[in-house]
Amino acid sequence: MLSFLPGPILATITSVFFISSIVFWALILFYPVLLLKIILTPTPWRKYADSILASIGECWVFTNNAIISLTQKIEWDVEIEGELSANESYLMTANHQSWVDIVVLQRMFTGKRKVPFPRFFIKQELIWVPILGLCWWGLDFPFMKRFSREYLAKNPHMRGKDVEATRKACAHFKEKPVSIINFFEGTRFTTVKQRRQLSPFKHLLKPKAGGAAFTLSAMDGAIKNLIDVTIVYPSGEKQFGDLFTNRVRKIIVRTKIIEIPTAYLSSDYEGDEKFRAEFQAWISRLWIEKDAQIETILAKEHAADTSA
Repeated sequence: MLSFLPGPILATITSVFFISSIVFWALILFYPVLLLKIILTPTPWRKYADSILASIGECWVFTNNAIISLTQKIEWDVEIEGELSANESYLMTANHQSWVDIVVLQRMFTGKRKVPFPRFFIKQELIWVPILGLCWWGLDFPFMKRFSREYLAKNPHMRGKDVEATRKACAHFKEKPVSIINFFEGTRFTTVKQRRQLSPFKHLLKPKAGGAAFTLSAMDGAIKNLIDVTIVYPSGEKQFGDLFTNRVRKIIVRTKIIEIPTAYLSSDYEGDEKFRAEFQAWISRLWIEKDAQIETILAKEHAADTSA
């Protein structure tokens, strides 16, 4: 363990390890197979390249987990309600506070091979992120472009194009198990955003149900369960800078598996007003429970700190 080192030195070492991981797994191993995948795309052999890329992705995540374990001293408090399977497809969501959440989800569900390799929806513009953009594309992370209501009002001919793009991005996942991460809040939590939204929740932003509904519709019933994850950083430190300098001392994760009502698996979210209201109400109930759960966890942590 290197967590005893001073913050600046530890941050430098951790950064070097992560950069080395990117160079090794992405540039040396991933990119050559990605080129092979491009060549094989018109043929049935593409699936073998996809399988190799997914394995490289899992090994890459395992390496990153090892780096965190080597350089940081983090207490993990984890509880999982329900059974998970690598042979089932899942929709996964979590409260979103920082990019560290991705590290947490990958550690929880990739390293131990509890579910199929998790992918998350990415804004189309992020394909241009150096090195990682092409890796996300090669791993079939769904790239999507959502249109605002204002844009659709001015360009009605584009209505439904975002849903069509989502359906196309998810099409090949119907043939193999997949875990798709969708942060219902749509963006990272900040108190500024919370006030701007007039969010009724103490620890969360308002959830956006559209992305989840689009994903379920695009998968045509292939996803039947939701992995609902609650992530709490008791100390409040939760940015990459904190993670790299051993300031994230404890991470609490609570997970439950929720069966998605059959009626929600393939309905028209945009066109069916009654369904849209029911689905939004279902997501809101989940968020009410999550907000209360976070409050309970933080209260227990505060009581423990006070009595210590």
